[in-house]
Amino acid sequence: MSDEITSASPAIPSILSPEEARVLGCLIEKEITLPDYYPMTLNALVSACNQTTSRDPVMQLDDSTVQRALDSMKSRGYVFQVTIVGARVQKYRHNLKGKLPDLERRQVALLCMLLLRGAQTAGELRQRTERLHAFPDIESVDNTLAELIGYRDGPVIKCLPSGPGRRVAQYLHLFCGDVEPQAIATPIVSTPASSAAALDDDWKTKIEAEMAMMKAQISRLQELVGTVR
Repeated sequence: MSDEITSASPAIPSILSPEEARVLGCLIEKEITLPDYYPMTLNALVSACNQTTSRDPVMQLDDSTVQRALDSMKSRGYVFQVTIVGARVQKYRHNLKGKLPDLERRQVALLCMLLLRGAQTAGELRQRTERLHAFPDIESVDNTLAELIGYRDGPVIKCLPSGPGRRVAQYLHLFCGDVEPQAIATPIVSTPASSAAALDDDWKTKIEAEMAMMKAQISRLQELVGTVR
């Protein structure tokens, strides 16, 4: 089912490298959590990219690597260089909404976390985006994920359905290109009988996510049919 939804060409204007995706994620994160220090200097960006918490994978990028990423993204309109009167150094800000118009705060929050931490479940995303946007419940996360899959110009994220090696559906961004489900597998861990309730919750979350994606697919098809007419 999810393969049908994500079979359309992604809406991402151009593919980013892992380093560029990390830089973009950091710019989005700091704009929301540390607005007084945004736009960001090169040094601040390097520190943000190399954080050992809230990052997966943990990277060790030097100044020249981050600068190359910024220059490449600047040439493609993902990043703008900002000159501030009296400032000794250049600063940078992202242009995500210029690339993907009409994104709302909740959608940006999920994209940011996927850029910073890779494939995650809906439950993990709800917990980890708390500083960026407070989702009231898991259903609101599922609905927002469905919106990103059914984005008007094509999907911006992908669902990796549960199956061999993956007990719960995961989501990942498409800024670095498509990824086959087999490429990201979560080991199946045996669960004691006392955790049966938790498993029930996982299955409920999975079903709700798949229903939300079906709604997004139907909405997308209706828009396409209307355009053809």
